Amino acid sequence: MTDIQEKSSGRLLSLDFYRGLTMFLLIAEFSHLFTFLVSPQLEGTFIHAVGAQFHHVSWEGMHFWDLIQPFFMFIVGVAMPLSFSKRIAKGDSYKDLSIHAIKRAFLMLLLGWGLYCIDPGEIVFRFQNVLAQLGVAYILAFLIIRKSVIIQIGFSILLILISEGLYRFFPIEGFTNAFVDGENFGAWFNILVSGEEPGSGWAMFNAIPTAAHTIWGVLAGQLLISKYSAKKKLIYLFGAGIIGLIIGYGLSPFTPIIKKISTSTFVFASGGWALIALALCYWVIDIKKYQKGVLFFAIVGMNPLFIYLFAHVGGADLLTKIFLPFSNALFGWTGELGAHIILSCIVLFMLWYICYWLYKKKIFIRI
Repeated sequence: MTDIQEKSSGRLLSLDFYRGLTMFLLIAEFSHLFTFLVSPQLEGTFIHAVGAQFHHVSWEGMHFWDLIQPFFMFIVGVAMPLSFSKRIAKGDSYKDLSIHAIKRAFLMLLLGWGLYCIDPGEIVFRFQNVLAQLGVAYILAFLIIRKSVIIQIGFSILLILISEGLYRFFPIEGFTNAFVDGENFGAWFNILVSGEEPGSGWAMFNAIPTAAHTIWGVLAGQLLISKYSAKKKLIYLFGAGIIGLIIGYGLSPFTPIIKKISTSTFVFASGGWALIALALCYWVIDIKKYQKGVLFFAIVGMNPLFIYLFAHVGGADLLTKIFLPFSNALFGWTGELGAHIILSCIVLFMLWYICYWLYKKKIFIRI
């Protein structure tokens, strides 16, 4: 058995890598690296074009960065049946699992809400970030985790159709332009919950249609721990992903792909990419056994909640302040932009190193 297999004993390494890479990209945002990649000085260059893919589209369409939250919500779903099967093997009852799921969903919702109260220093009611959205999606996925595949798929599609119907047929004047920023059901729902005036475009109601990502993740996780052959699992994952892409992009002339309000086409297309990404990871890492360098990302995925919260509440900014004078002294000769990019890479490395230190100390912070 290889060293990496020993360190990951009892775990699906492809899932650890997938989760770790997603979390690595999430914390990279807090290092401001992606901001510097689209600096005006780089406009028209290949670096600028790549950097643009690490920013959300302003409204309609989809960049790579628009897939990160769906990936994360999908990954949590994949992990659910793996985690629950281990707990059941240890003697936990369904009641124990239910209590655990409710507590976990509540804590994610609470933490997601709490992050919005930090910056203004006052109580606000916003729930657009990934933790708050996941708190809702997690409990919806858990409620049907013991149901048949058909019921789980049907329920996920029902959630998408409910959202589509509300956007298309919402009857209140001023909010009847289904896919216009600030004039749709999502904008009205934001005002209802938080009094938030239209502006950012991000809808709190997204937790309902994007719960499909977590449910599809549960189905993928159940497939991966099933007795099917590795080849059959791969075919199902790729096939489901292709179907998602066909539906999402095929229907985009009728319902535009818009992440900020999680339109039905966005959910299907991003869900398709999430399934294909898992299939690729599973094929390369668990089937072909190509595992060099996998641990670098996998360890970030072993403490996802901690590193996300640490970076979000100012940890990345603190590291930036600590290393700024040293970066300027050593790399000032590269110019202001060059020094900023190098500093961002240093901060990102230090965030990774914190995960590595926790991993070496066998400290895994979970809820």
